[in-house]
Amino acid sequence: MKQIIITTIFSICVLNTYGQDSLKWTFQAKSGIYTSAAADRNNIYFGSNDSNFYVLDKTNGNLKWKYKTNGQIKSQPALFDESVIINSSDGNLYSFDKNTGKILWIFKTKGEKRYDMWDYYLSSPITYQSTVYVGSGDGFVYAVGAKTGKLDWSFNTGDIVHATPVIEREKVFIGSYNGTFYSLDCKSGDLVWQFKTVGDRYFPKGEIQKGAAVYKNSIIFGSRDYNIYSLDLSTGRGLWNMKEKYGSWIIAIPFVYKDKIYFGTSDSHQFYSMNADGGNIEWALPINMRVYGSAASYNDRIYFGCFNGKLYGVNPRTGKIEYTFQTYSSREKYPSIYRENGEFREDFQLYGSDMQGSEKKILDLGSILATPLIDEGVIYFGDSKGTFYALKLK
Repeated sequence: MKQIIITTIFSICVLNTYGQDSLKWTFQAKSGIYTSAAADRNNIYFGSNDSNFYVLDKTNGNLKWKYKTNGQIKSQPALFDESVIINSSDGNLYSFDKNTGKILWIFKTKGEKRYDMWDYYLSSPITYQSTVYVGSGDGFVYAVGAKTGKLDWSFNTGDIVHATPVIEREKVFIGSYNGTFYSLDCKSGDLVWQFKTVGDRYFPKGEIQKGAAVYKNSIIFGSRDYNIYSLDLSTGRGLWNMKEKYGSWIIAIPFVYKDKIYFGTSDSHQFYSMNADGGNIEWALPINMRVYGSAASYNDRIYFGCFNGKLYGVNPRTGKIEYTFQTYSSREKYPSIYRENGEFREDFQLYGSDMQGSEKKILDLGSILATPLIDEGVIYFGDSKGTFYALKLK
């Protein structure tokens, strides 16, 4: 199969319209928004690092209600009937009446913890047949009654679980920071099969940080051992894997679109299109910063956010950038990290002696860590400076 590699980032750097004409409204939280949003007919739901859970009017961004937990909210909320369920860094799972904000129940895990400075997310709760499934920093995968908040079962992986579960064929599919990917029975929590990542010299555990995507009879996910894996959904046996040749974690959940998968990388700063059946690379688009969030599609265009503070829309067949929106903070502070050609300034080191300082500079750009939500022709996402955007797509 012909492989198309795009070898220049010039087109990324010279786009200067920012998609400003598409801006519908913004909302300002008090701290960064790493979580993706959820939407229903009237509202947008999301959490923030300021520990607040926000509910906004979709049409104008006005605040309807909010609730402050005791920890950062770094997971996507789940909508269930007339309730909304969130996972907080305080170690609690909350269920609210989505119209009034009244607490319906609270489920307490054994507590949350963070793996390292690049562990930006919590597991997002997923509902299926009146049950909520979620992972936790305490190492467990939980199944909880969506109406009652009562524990149905738990499964101990022995390490942090911040990946979001996938439910398919009465099974729960989820990975752990121990480098193992699990298939569990939905009803009992019994282990069906497990798969251990290969590992790498520098990352021998092969940590699985985020979630997976289902494609036909396969489940596809990335790892910190530089690999993306495709496993047989029923047996857990490997179908194919691709080790990222430039040497990068693959954190982003692959996005499936028309028999292809699309995902960004961490350290090699690439965005890939691959054949989902065989794992062949269709094209690779160099960008100038990492991508942790998943992609989304609208009108035959693939959209994804980047740590450089830019939202890109690309042609799914060629990888050509057709749309760019730049966050407010990125427009202001982009020159603090990048030269005019889009390359790093000589005085900026991504992984130098002061990695904490470099990471703060990156997040000061208004990085887009979340998977954008597209609903009725509007794309919604937050940035690391706490600005939440609603953009009208064409």
